[in-house]
Amino acid sequence: MEPTLYDSPFSGNSYKCRLMLHKSGLAYRRVAIDIDKGESRTPEFLALNPNGRVPLLVLPDGTALAESNAILAWLARDTAYLPDEPIAFAQTLQWLFFEQYSHEPNIATVRYWLTHNVEITPYRELALAHKREQGHAALQVMETHLQTNAFFVANRPTIADIALYAYTHVAEEGGFSLEPYPQVRGWLARVAADAPHIPIEA
Repeated sequence: MEPTLYDSPFSGNSYKCRLMLHKSGLAYRRVAIDIDKGESRTPEFLALNPNGRVPLLVLPDGTALAESNAILAWLARDTAYLPDEPIAFAQTLQWLFFEQYSHEPNIATVRYWLTHNVEITPYRELALAHKREQGHAALQVMETHLQTNAFFVANRPTIADIALYAYTHVAEEGGFSLEPYPQVRGWLARVAADAPHIPIEA
């Protein structure tokens, strides 16, 4: 039997998992979930993931794995994409946590608001300025690191790069210009050149 990936074609978090699955060559079944229609909030889906979010990977034995970076780590086990050397392993986790705490909540959220025509309420108007500031701060952290590193860990592609690539390469859809970040743009090209590669809505 094959694992089943519940995902959204638009979601960068879902894309991370599809990209890693593509690189691993693992056969899987894909079930598209329309989050705008509330398909991740149905009783059937909540029975699999009470948090009501995609991506979700259901293994052949019925085990359900939620949270994109946890899924990445499971998919990358025993591959070069998840280093086993202790410091490199910890550094990979460091960048995964950075992506979910400092990067994704700002860059991904603004992208979603703008591309899904979410109503910009007075609250969101205030939040938008803060998220733009914090999103650029996250991009600057990446830019500084990439000034002396080709990739984020161990000088080779890892799941840290896959995690950060997902929303960085579409950051301009949320109004985040990447023009001030030449090292980030160079890194994006290197990640895209790491075959096999697929685009976000493949």
